[in-house]
Amino acid sequence: MNQDNSQSAPEAADLPQFAPGIIKIRNKKGRPALLGGQCPSCGKRFYPRPHMCPECLKDIDECEIGSGGVIYSFTVIRTKPPLGLPEPYGVAYIDLDESALRVFGLLDPQTLDQFTIGKRVHLEVGKMGLNLMGEPCLRPYFTPDPEK
Repeated sequence: MNQDNSQSAPEAADLPQFAPGIIKIRNKKGRPALLGGQCPSCGKRFYPRPHMCPECLKDIDECEIGSGGVIYSFTVIRTKPPLGLPEPYGVAYIDLDESALRVFGLLDPQTLDQFTIGKRVHLEVGKMGLNLMGEPCLRPYFTPDPEK
């Protein structure tokens, strides 16, 4: 029996995002970016974007908050991961360049041995793990910047 596997594995571009509204696949520079929010009244930025500003209770505008920064802290987790994440997987707090926010995110599972505190990283988006419905999905993750 001849099987056609061309439709069995979805292309990354066809996959849903793990959580809608947290990433822009391509910004004006052609790079992925995290989406957050900024209060039009007091100017505070947030990630993820809340519905209203906790300081002044105004509605929050969506904005790009960054795509690169520096690792503040990180760890590699070597137990059974949730939601089909690779084993082991890494997580980090990243100080973003563009918004001065510190965000929590996944690390590139292919480069876990390259991360150190203070390492420059940039955002990528790719197929990683499963969403809450058990389907493959796109997730944002940080990968090391090339050494200069």
